[in-house]
Amino acid sequence: MINSPFKDLDFKASPQLYTYLNKLINAFSNDRKYTILMLADASLFLLAITVAICFEDGLDMMPGIMLRQGNFMLLEIAIKIGLFWFFGVYQQVLRSTDGAFMFAIAKAVSASCVAILALDRLLPVSDIPASVLLSDGMLSLILAIALRFGIRLLMGKMRQIDHAGKEMSKVVIYGAGSAGCILAQGLTVKNGKKLIGFVDDNPQLQGRNVQGTKVYAPAELLKLKATIGFAEILLAMPSIDGQRRRDLSQRLKILGVPIKTVPSITELLSGRVSVNKVRDLNIEDLLGRKAIAAHPELLQHDITDRVVLVTGGGGSIGSELCRQIAKQQPKMLLIYELHEFALYQMDMELGESYPKLQKVACLGSVTDAQTLTRVLTQYNVDIIYHAAAYKHVPIVEANPISGMVNNISGTLTAAQCAIECNVSKFVLISTDKAVRPTNIMGATKRVAELVLQGLADLPTHKTCFTMVRFGNVLGSSGSVVPRFSEQIAAGKPITLTHADITRYFMTIPEAATLVIQAGAMAKGGEVFLLDMGEPVKIYDLAAQMIRLHGLEPEKDIKIEVTGLRPGEKIYEELLIDCDAALPTGHPKIFCAREAKLGWQQLEPQLTTLLDAAADCEVTACVSVLHDLVPEYQPMGQYAKVKSDAVAVSMVASISDKLRKSEIHQEGRKKISTGMIQACIPIKTVG
Repeated sequence: MINSPFKDLDFKASPQLYTYLNKLINAFSNDRKYTILMLADASLFLLAITVAICFEDGLDMMPGIMLRQGNFMLLEIAIKIGLFWFFGVYQQVLRSTDGAFMFAIAKAVSASCVAILALDRLLPVSDIPASVLLSDGMLSLILAIALRFGIRLLMGKMRQIDHAGKEMSKVVIYGAGSAGCILAQGLTVKNGKKLIGFVDDNPQLQGRNVQGTKVYAPAELLKLKATIGFAEILLAMPSIDGQRRRDLSQRLKILGVPIKTVPSITELLSGRVSVNKVRDLNIEDLLGRKAIAAHPELLQHDITDRVVLVTGGGGSIGSELCRQIAKQQPKMLLIYELHEFALYQMDMELGESYPKLQKVACLGSVTDAQTLTRVLTQYNVDIIYHAAAYKHVPIVEANPISGMVNNISGTLTAAQCAIECNVSKFVLISTDKAVRPTNIMGATKRVAELVLQGLADLPTHKTCFTMVRFGNVLGSSGSVVPRFSEQIAAGKPITLTHADITRYFMTIPEAATLVIQAGAMAKGGEVFLLDMGEPVKIYDLAAQMIRLHGLEPEKDIKIEVTGLRPGEKIYEELLIDCDAALPTGHPKIFCAREAKLGWQQLEPQLTTLLDAAADCEVTACVSVLHDLVPEYQPMGQYAKVKSDAVAVSMVASISDKLRKSEIHQEGRKKISTGMIQACIPIKTVG
């Protein structure tokens, strides 16, 4: 038995070798890397011309030719190096680039051949035949490409050595398009991931190879999992809409493996992420709709080079408005927020993301006219986005006075301050709960709309008042999505209030950009509506979220129905009159023609309402809400106030008719007394 001299070598040192070589490579500056690669190319070019001469004239003639033509050969090498630099060959990152560098090399070599032949014919400086120069060009092309493939192969082998002994997770990429190819390249440098195949719905790609990896049909996934096995599926289709993602998620769930995704097209356009940043598939991906490109002229119209103030700038919608506004290069952004920590967080985030942004963090309440007026005057504000509001239905239902003061008085105060300080535009962020409200929060937001509609018709000021109405936003404070996620993570049952409850949903970035675009189209007094797509059944939403965590509804996680909360509706609407929506210049924005009150009629009722709120007279406040918002259909404890208010209205109407009739005074007295006695609770109504 022959003993191998290599039997005692310790190949476990290879990872350390890789680490050392990797540090050595990273220690080189780009200039040094360029220099090394240029010297390698120069050596190969010298080899190419030498071999070409040998093929033409024989090896024995080589020394003499090189002595005579040495200067020309050096000139030829210099021309090739210069053109390689000109065509960007040396700027390619070899470890992650695709085959595009081959095209750049081909252009550089072709241009060098043309230049050298032209130089040789115009200035006869050599006697080297054209056939030799053409052979030299072909050899240069082959050697330059081979060098780069060799470097990539070596680096790949080094990574394999580094991964030796590590557990590699096998993955499948769903989507063999450009996003899938970029993702596959990213996986080659990502520790612990091994691509075993692409999957694509396109029959023309199925069975072929992309970047050396086979493309399978979706129907082959079960067989692929049984034979080779894989631990994850990566969706590389950033532009598909939520419905398509839902369909794919439903089809792939039988495989029993986690599904991850590349960022959506909206996230990619934001510039904050790249295609190879894979993340878990979340409910926003399944509910999101196909993105419609924003209109840049609308985004910039009210913001670029203007002073913009956002009330409630630390909240869910307000903070996203601040982010979107910051992108449009305002002259200054004022973040107006009551809660100090939320204001601090938003101020810090904007400072890090937009270091050149001129911004001011303003701590204050929208009900504080003095503070708000001082801020508007000091910074000469051009436009206000009014996002400050109490919006949690059960909380406002339990604290009606606070809700009315913040949502109604806060809006009225901010609007009056805007008029006083000559603010050019005021945009109210409203809600679908203002349509036929069944709760205090929705009713107060409808009154806030009436305030702006009434002020918009006054000819005594130049402020343009408008409002934008939309439904729930995913991930906002109070959204069911974070709550459901917490319950699933804790292994607790998901709780929802009704099995048939449905809601409209929209992502926060989409809502914020549409608000800005809607505001830009305002002329005064409009109620804009955002296209929320199809309403989503919350029970189905809960089931989808459970499946996204790799669990089965009712089997692993229960879904419990707890009953509607005070003031909660099963269905939400966006329009009071469903036939009163008009299209605008944007496909996702509509304009509603809603009933409104004149300011002369509205103002005394507002005064009554706010005086009652100051005295904490809840019943009186709710009664005025009924008068201002006839569609208000309260539940629970406030339903009786509604019926009492209707009775009072009937009494007033009948009494008015009786006064005008010719009925005897005594008879009129009896009827009136009888009606009033039948409405004993009337005394409790303010």
